Amino acid sequence: MRRPTSAYVALLAALVASTLAGCGGASDPEPGSTSGPRWKPRPGLAWQWQLDGRVDPSADVPVYDIDGFENSAKDVARLHRDGRKVICYVNVGAWEEFRPDKEDFPRSLLGEENGWAGERWLDIRQLDVLRPLMERRLDMCRDKGFDAVEPDLVEGYADDTGFPLTARDQLTYNRMIADIAHERGLAVGLKNDLPQIPELLADFDFAVNEECAQYDECARLSPFIDAGKAVFHVEYTEPRSSFCAESRRLKLSSMVKRLELGVWRQPC
Repeated sequence: MRRPTSAYVALLAALVASTLAGCGGASDPEPGSTSGPRWKPRPGLAWQWQLDGRVDPSADVPVYDIDGFENSAKDVARLHRDGRKVICYVNVGAWEEFRPDKEDFPRSLLGEENGWAGERWLDIRQLDVLRPLMERRLDMCRDKGFDAVEPDLVEGYADDTGFPLTARDQLTYNRMIADIAHERGLAVGLKNDLPQIPELLADFDFAVNEECAQYDECARLSPFIDAGKAVFHVEYTEPRSSFCAESRRLKLSSMVKRLELGVWRQPC
């Protein structure tokens, strides 16, 4: 076999480095970050979203979004060995009575029930109280080796929370969450909250959306795609025949899931 030239070796090294970097590009480390370059998922990546129990790694996709509390560092490491990037689901907008840190939340933070068993809206105006709580949750994501975080329920201002939350309150809180994630080297996704995409696009690295096709809103996510940022999208009741063609045109990462978010999936 002919000995490779130095140029060939350099090219091969660059290709290997690009592969190891994962599915998306990376940015320079954030000031104060405790880890390396942040993952930047690109549009069109296939994904699995499993929040019901410990992860089943059988889906042949490059991105997994799983519950941060219910999965261990070993679960994340296994997905990494299989070449996956892994997103940490955490609820930042509601208190959950089934989480191990439930006693850390003062009663003054808790508002109305949000429709999910054992959950109550949080008063996101109390930033000085919530910040250390959320820092500890995102410390967990970082320490378990996750690449990114999906903070849930970041549009409480549009719901009946029991607090007089405004759009400005929500923007301030969402930016705080994004900052906490970036300080830890984690990418962060904007979950739903379509009306605030123009204001928050620069703060978030990707989007996670539920049912934009059902409500004819998927085009509102185009700013993320135009910025080279992935949009991870699910429908629960719409058949694939009614939205997948449009999803492909918009470059969304779309699939059908059952509401319990188990292993089952039907991708576009």
